[in-house]
Amino acid sequence: MTRPTTAWLFVIALTWTFVAPPAEAHWPQWRGLRNSGVSDDANVPAKWSESSNIAWTFELPGPGGSTPVVWGSYIFVTSVNGPGVSVVCIDTSGKMVWKRPISDRNKTARGDEGTSASPSPSTDGKHVWVMANGDLRCFTLAGDEVWHVDLEERYGRFRIAFGMTSTPVLDGDRLYLQLIHSGGAWVVALEKTTGKEVWKVERQSDGRAECEHSYASPIMYYGKGNQKYLVTHGNDYAIAHDLKDGSEIWRLADLNPKGSYNPTLRFVASPATAPGLIVVPSAKRRDIVGVKPDATGRINKGDSGEQWRLDRMTPDVPSPLIHNGLVYICSEGGQLTCVDAKTGEQYYSERMHRNRYRGSPLYADGKIYCTARDGVVTVVQAGKSFKKLAENKVDDQTAASPAVSGGRIYLRGFKKLYAIGK
Repeated sequence: MTRPTTAWLFVIALTWTFVAPPAEAHWPQWRGLRNSGVSDDANVPAKWSESSNIAWTFELPGPGGSTPVVWGSYIFVTSVNGPGVSVVCIDTSGKMVWKRPISDRNKTARGDEGTSASPSPSTDGKHVWVMANGDLRCFTLAGDEVWHVDLEERYGRFRIAFGMTSTPVLDGDRLYLQLIHSGGAWVVALEKTTGKEVWKVERQSDGRAECEHSYASPIMYYGKGNQKYLVTHGNDYAIAHDLKDGSEIWRLADLNPKGSYNPTLRFVASPATAPGLIVVPSAKRRDIVGVKPDATGRINKGDSGEQWRLDRMTPDVPSPLIHNGLVYICSEGGQLTCVDAKTGEQYYSERMHRNRYRGSPLYADGKIYCTARDGVVTVVQAGKSFKKLAENKVDDQTAASPAVSGGRIYLRGFKKLYAIGK
């Protein structure tokens, strides 16, 4: 009988590790299992510091704003690495498994505000997909490259001030991308195993100037039964697309009304979805809208396709969060607002820790987690009344949204990845 080689033993170990774990051990995309920012984990910690309740820290090659993703015993995170950007695979004991380059260049935005390590990875337990500067790559979980697509070579040079930072969304056998910039606006579906184009549609808009630049990410809507579609966001509109061919289902308008047009109203925050509702932000303290998922056609302000619309309530960068009939909105300055998902009625609007907020809020184990740039995470009890449970500080800056897996919080800083919990 032939003795198995070390390489084959590694493959077998990966197969056991990545297939067996239950769903709660996975955080496969930027906003988790259902693109929702909601974790089903129990016993998620509420309190920690540099000296308590931290299992380990891992020194990252450089800064970044991407969220780590987790499958079983492995974590994937992108990071600035010298002049370029790399993806790092770390195991849940805090040891590096492998590191691979994604792009040979990095673009910074506003000093420390952003880098090319902003799009988050995605994984299905067999492969991991990463993107930086339009270089989109697929790796096996062992770190072998499967395919690479230069999106600028395929779809044209990106003309966008702070770089293409949108995160592709993974669903089934496809990756969906929105490429919205001054040089063009495309929504694209790719075969996840090959990178080949399934369909491409031009995303029509009458937006202009900086509004043509979108830093938001596409999101999937998962409704009742088999209802699902893609929502893209940018250039003055949120648009729902049929997954078969990218055709338009509905288009939300009046996010940047022509009568009071703001030519700098670029979208950064992405929509949030839950069965029965899509919450669409705009930018710079303008409107935030609850959209009915069965809407069709163009939806103007006040039309029947809107569930509700709130003036001057939108988050500028953090995406909204929907859980248990409530919508949580974290402003860039740290104001947390809770409204009713059906009516938009406000239950509270309270100031948290004063700082810049770039990561999107997270729900886990009855708690809402909001992450500030200075490493402070405020933990609030979920529900209609504001109750602050904890204010936790690490000695790092963070622009990423946290991830949850196996009862731990994974918090990505500019210098370190923190594993918080047992």
